[in-house]
Amino acid sequence: MSLLQADIWRWEYWQGGFWPYIALVIFGFLPSEIWRTVSVFIASGIDEKSEFLEWVRAVATALLAGVVANILLNPPPALASAPLWARAGAVLAGLIFYRLLGRSVIAGVIAGVVCVIIASAVYAP
Repeated sequence: MSLLQADIWRWEYWQGGFWPYIALVIFGFLPSEIWRTVSVFIASGIDEKSEFLEWVRAVATALLAGVVANILLNPPPALASAPLWARAGAVLAGLIFYRLLGRSVIAGVIAGVVCVIIASAVYAP
């Protein structure tokens, strides 16, 4: 069977379980990846210590802090079973692990997620 006669060219093939994944790649991943690639070329000429990049970092940090505060104070239903002090403790644990393990973002995220999972399991209705 040649490539032109393969089943992948038939409409019925794409109506199965693979179509959502392909749509995700086409409409989610590729547009984002194009802009990431363009930004790498643009950012390569900008000085890391410029005032503009310091402002960008400050805005990004403020946005992240706002999102974390929003999730902490107005939790989605999946986190609502854990009390506020447990969610705040998970954020604190994440920050502590982040600092203790050499400013490792992944360590802080994992520590915070584990604390939230434990608190949600303990305080689940």
